[in-house]
Amino acid sequence: MSIFLSSGSKVIVQGMTGSEGQKHTRRMLASGTQVVGGVNPRKAGTDVDFDVTPIGPGSEGRQAGTVSVPVYGSVSEAKEATGADVSVIFVPPAHTKGAVIEAVDAGIPLVVIITEGIPVADTTEFFAYAQARGVRLIGPNCPGIISPGQSNVGITPADITGPGRIGLVSKSGTLTYQMMYELRDIGFTTCLGIGGDPVIGTTHIDALQAFEEDPDTEVIVMIGEIGGDAEERAAEFVKANVTKPVVGYVAGFTAPEGKTMGHAGAIVSGSSGTAEAKKVALEAAGVKVGKTPTETANLARELLRD
Repeated sequence: MSIFLSSGSKVIVQGMTGSEGQKHTRRMLASGTQVVGGVNPRKAGTDVDFDVTPIGPGSEGRQAGTVSVPVYGSVSEAKEATGADVSVIFVPPAHTKGAVIEAVDAGIPLVVIITEGIPVADTTEFFAYAQARGVRLIGPNCPGIISPGQSNVGITPADITGPGRIGLVSKSGTLTYQMMYELRDIGFTTCLGIGGDPVIGTTHIDALQAFEEDPDTEVIVMIGEIGGDAEERAAEFVKANVTKPVVGYVAGFTAPEGKTMGHAGAIVSGSSGTAEAKKVALEAAGVKVGKTPTETANLARELLRD
């Protein structure tokens, strides 16, 4: 099984006709994702052809060739025509709020927002709008979500790991990829990059709960970073609600105090939000914490052996 995303997911791409949208739509198709449409009001009624060479788990049974994806004038039109239940957004920051609200209004239950640089005020507004209507957002400023061998929505490389027994949730895109590679010998149910902005649609806690309920996930790996208190709150949730073993890694042990490091939410103020404080909180909840990604992967491997 997997969380949030499966082989039956039907995906539309808002911004598919742009350069980034086309590049990553081709990669999603290559990994076996059911991309059923794109959205661009100016190009409605056209098709975009993608030359696709299958990659990743299950690619042996698929043939290379050209896939034509129709373009619709709105998300609601795309949903009505295709039955889409996932949208992934590749539009510029200034237009992202409108794109998210359009997807929510159309009744798309899962919206993945890849765009970075979105004003926090916009994110706060569209997150509240989606939450009030029962729509799950992933991101913004994230790599997306992949259930290896089933579906891949976003920009995560599909050929670095396969299906397996580990659930992964991470603030960092590149650390998501590294952990997938480190544990490629075991594989994953779902790998979820939640993004590092101050406001995000899906949190560590949301993913932890979903992995706890997924019968095929045996060990959970959680990657955090300096700044904020999301990891401390996740530690409290693990202690109270999670029965499966959890392994953690916190990026930023050597980060200088008071500096924003990469992600907009990764800023430390005094002792609040430091990697060491997060490590202490996680270990107090029974989470094994590695000092490096490789050490973290080895801890997960040991827990599976045990």
